[in-house]
Amino acid sequence: VGYDPETKCVSSAEAAAAGSASGLVTRVFISPLDVIKIRFQLQIEQLSSRNPGAKYHGILQAVQCIFQEEGLGAFWKGHVPAQFLSVGYGAVQFMAFESLTKLVHNVTSYNARDSFVHFVCGGLAACTATVAVQPVDTLRTRFAAQGEPKIYRNLRHAVVTMYQMEGPQTFYRGLTPTIIAIFPYAGLQFSSYNILQQFSEWAIPAEGKKGGNIKNLVCGSCAGIISKTLTYPFDLIKKRLQVGGFEHARAAFGQVRIYRGLLDCIRQIMREEGPSGFFKGLSPSLLKAAVSTGLVFFWYELFCSLLCALKNTDSTTKKEG
Repeated sequence: VGYDPETKCVSSAEAAAAGSASGLVTRVFISPLDVIKIRFQLQIEQLSSRNPGAKYHGILQAVQCIFQEEGLGAFWKGHVPAQFLSVGYGAVQFMAFESLTKLVHNVTSYNARDSFVHFVCGGLAACTATVAVQPVDTLRTRFAAQGEPKIYRNLRHAVVTMYQMEGPQTFYRGLTPTIIAIFPYAGLQFSSYNILQQFSEWAIPAEGKKGGNIKNLVCGSCAGIISKTLTYPFDLIKKRLQVGGFEHARAAFGQVRIYRGLLDCIRQIMREEGPSGFFKGLSPSLLKAAVSTGLVFFWYELFCSLLCALKNTDSTTKKEG
């Protein structure tokens, strides 16, 4: 992950391909956790069985409730826009990250493998990817948030309805807190992953370094937990803002609120739900962050290795020919 002047194996286009493939595979596994996390984030009532008005109390109870009321397919609600999100985000993020770390190596005196460089380049790459896929993220959130009966029949119906009823700006709801949160979140992801990889190289003896793929998975999971915990409130605020104008579809889930913007959303959450309100859904979110970040880095490294192996095989064949 990141430009390595010693190998120079993966081009920007190949990084985009590996990033999109890793996003696609990872999304299939994490979609149920994402749906539960979004439901928790949007619930105004306290996540507790002691609150009679709360629809969801915990992860297992939410799984049972969603399954009984909406069926197994509900855990993959919004999966099509979510896949567009994952594929597009992964491609832009990793292509930008590889390009930025290469630029740092070529035009500055900084080491492209330095953790600080990975923090800055990771944050900038994520901001670029976020702006590119924010409309799809809003669609994904709307689909995951709606209950039965459905407001949106399919992706096309959702796009047309939202555009006609709320205007084009609705596809960028929540962009401000997303940009504010994504820079440190992604920066911490990439820098933590880099630090953990360096630590594992130091801590694990040479004879124990065969399981590189498992090491990538573990380092990625730990990096995901660290970054998500430190930046979680902004993710919750983003989700609240993204369902603005969609309150009628949330009535079956409990109370709804209308937020006039980022600061108004923060004030209302603090006043009505307290500081803990900013961390609703943290448990499934951390579980999702550990699984998704671990898998994204795992698959990305694996696909890059496969691409490098194919290139080396082709070059060897040409030499022999």
